[in-house]
Amino acid sequence: MNQLTFREAIERTPDVANGFRGGLAAFGQYAGKIRVPDSRLIDGSLDIDASTADKYPQENRWDYALSYHNEVFYIEIHPAISSEVSKMIKKLTWLKGWLTMHAPEIKKLTATSKNPYYWVQSSNCSIPKHTSQYKAAVQHKILPIPIWDFSRIK
Repeated sequence: MNQLTFREAIERTPDVANGFRGGLAAFGQYAGKIRVPDSRLIDGSLDIDASTADKYPQENRWDYALSYHNEVFYIEIHPAISSEVSKMIKKLTWLKGWLTMHAPEIKKLTATSKNPYYWVQSSNCSIPKHTSQYKAAVQHKILPIPIWDFSRIK
């Protein structure tokens, strides 16, 4: 059987079944934080946070999923300050658990050619390099970046 499309994977995931959006529409005001070499290769986007808020109101939910050229990336747009690093790690832990337990079809599409998890700073970054918070962000591979630029991600 062929792999599902991003849209089909979302539609088969009860928590987010109606959350598929074309292009970068799920990012709303933050669409400008995403850059890709060819917008025709965007398979769609999903606002995970908004779609799961009613079901997991007390959880630290991750923001978005973006499918680009048949690979899914997970992007959190969040203030990049030292005091938020532990919250971001909780969000990442929640996302990985949610994908495994509640969104296995989406998880199957997760990017393997590059790191699939990104923290995009909503404004300036203020996490000094000498701090334990900086080291924790590096350890979890979610050091904030100003823009998610597909041609520059690793």
